Amino acid sequence: MALRPDRIHKGSYIDFFMNEVAERGGIVSVSTVGSGAAMDQAVQLCTYTANMSGVQPLGVLMCDMVNLDLTRQHENWHKEEVQQGGKVTIWHDGTVVTDRIDPGVTITAGQTAYVGPSGLFSNTIPAAQSQEGGTDADKYIVGRFLSTKDEDGFCKIVVNLP
Repeated sequence: MALRPDRIHKGSYIDFFMNEVAERGGIVSVSTVGSGAAMDQAVQLCTYTANMSGVQPLGVLMCDMVNLDLTRQHENWHKEEVQQGGKVTIWHDGTVVTDRIDPGVTITAGQTAYVGPSGLFSNTIPAAQSQEGGTDADKYIVGRFLSTKDEDGFCKIVVNLP
């Protein structure tokens, strides 16, 4: 479980696909850019980005991506499962409680939240930012931490992406 049910939704995207198995609750980024003109363009892919160079964060993945044998069973819609390669829901504006936090950082309430490796939330600017030679850290900002980590490793985060 990577998301707790106490969430506030303000805005979401429903026009991206994801071609990998993934757990909800982390920050997905653009994998390839589609035309943006149509809802069903399969080239509009998102991913949990491991390489932070040039990352374009989209928002919080709100469903679990699974790889099931659909001839034997179907997705569990009550658990928000989506078959690998399907469309995902991405919240770009709202509040979530997640445990997808970079394990190497100590969070305090009020800190800026950045996208980290593999879609984790972090309070530090990714190392790729300094490798790109720029000072524009704004493109890595995804929101703000509203709490510290609790005893189970969950933290409340407000996500605010354009």
